Amino acid sequence: MFKVLVSDPISDLGISLLVEASDISIDKKVGLSEDELVAIIGEYDALLVRSQTRVTERIMSAGKQLKVIGRAGVGVDNIDLDAATKRGIIVINAPDGNTITTCEHTFAMMMALARHIPQAYMKTVGGVWDRKSFVGVELRNKVLGVLGMGRIGSEVAARAKAFGMEVYGYDPFLTQERADKLGVRLASVEDVVRDADFITVHTPLTPETRHMLGKDQFSRIKPGVRIVNCARGGIIDEQALVEAIDSGRVAGAAFDVFEEEPPAPEHPFLKHPKIIVTPHLGASTIEAQENVAIDVSEQLLHILRGEAFKNAVNMPPVPADVLAKLEPYFSLGKKLGSFAVQMANGPVKEIAVTYAGDLADVDTQPLTRHIVEGVLGFHLGSDQVNVVNAMHQAKTRGVNIVVTKSQASKGFTNQVSVTIRTDKEERLVAGTLLNGFGPRITQIDRFPVDVEPQGHVVLVSHHDKPGIIGRVGTLLGNNDVNIATMQVGRSIVGGAAIMVLGVDKGVPKEVLEQLTSLPDLNKAKVIHLF
Repeated sequence: MFKVLVSDPISDLGISLLVEASDISIDKKVGLSEDELVAIIGEYDALLVRSQTRVTERIMSAGKQLKVIGRAGVGVDNIDLDAATKRGIIVINAPDGNTITTCEHTFAMMMALARHIPQAYMKTVGGVWDRKSFVGVELRNKVLGVLGMGRIGSEVAARAKAFGMEVYGYDPFLTQERADKLGVRLASVEDVVRDADFITVHTPLTPETRHMLGKDQFSRIKPGVRIVNCARGGIIDEQALVEAIDSGRVAGAAFDVFEEEPPAPEHPFLKHPKIIVTPHLGASTIEAQENVAIDVSEQLLHILRGEAFKNAVNMPPVPADVLAKLEPYFSLGKKLGSFAVQMANGPVKEIAVTYAGDLADVDTQPLTRHIVEGVLGFHLGSDQVNVVNAMHQAKTRGVNIVVTKSQASKGFTNQVSVTIRTDKEERLVAGTLLNGFGPRITQIDRFPVDVEPQGHVVLVSHHDKPGIIGRVGTLLGNNDVNIATMQVGRSIVGGAAIMVLGVDKGVPKEVLEQLTSLPDLNKAKVIHLF
């Protein structure tokens, strides 16, 4: 018999799989303090929580039999993941349980926005019969721009088509083949800004997606557009949106999320006549609350019974001898993946990894997971992708993973090469560990280099001509960008070359534009590695 402790309020229906299982003994003890949990956790094989219980390292240390912690929901910020990983305790969550309910809330907000329902309701119950002030618009024959075509965005797109809308879909991993399968037009953010009558965002919040709709986009946006955010606060610049609505450029907005929650009483959204708000209700349905508990209970059963499972959010145990060989390469692998995807243009179709040298004789699957995490994590963020679910995330987005091995390592004991293939190009970055120097990038595309994968990097593509290094350095210096390191790679004298500059801070967009306008310089891109 496996013993399971449920320490937060979860419906009986949600844990019915556990209650009915013949090999499970389940106890519900809600509201326990840390001391009380420490006193009893030693007899349990599994712990099932929501958001109230904080699962600390002290609790896990006392859980000598603890094999799995289940979080009936998406976020796991109340669980010490590092402590769980060190003890070989698997942590699982339920990322799919709120997909439909968030999708439906998005449509509720869109319909309310299109027909002024909250405003009309308030005036009607206030005793004013006013039909003229609330003339709305139909969804039929309108263009809906969906920024983020993951689980929720894809469900929104399917329902929008049923309403007779034309759907533009943007996602860094959306290929033409998948867009055709979903029945949406593959678009860029600029396409959505230019053509959409309604825009809804369904991306994670990352440095790349923060304020992806801001002043610059609102200055070019289609007049009369309506905007919905049921994803994450911060994806849309709230102040810039208010200014766009007040100027008449944007017709209105509906928000379920804020940059700071709860919002301050003086937040401009709260009293604006053209903005509808709700208090983060995207996942707040009876079905969603039950579904996340059902999902996590099912996976918990699989883990306890030694069966295949999904939705783990920490690293599963790795044999000690394999871990000893691979662990030094984990950080390098993740950074190689991140570097490669930041170089590439277009949706990622394939991640090709080559292991050379001694690594060819090792089971490199754990390292491959770190590389794929680095690729996907740049766009999706750490709350969406990790070393355990990286391969599953790649599969659901149609990204092919190819691993090859070779004994030839080009003069290094080991070398890891990562190639990103998109529908536009193929980019390669390779690296190794050097004794006394640590992780190094040894090759970018066809150019040999020696670069520490750390901090802010400016990657410049140019022609090998006298004076170009000086011009680049002078321009960056004039713009208060300090160069910490510099590497130049070339194949032949006077031919194509690259310059890799380590700088102390990010380079503004306008400075990059000045760089690309220099004579004999083709492209310049900033890559962030942390």
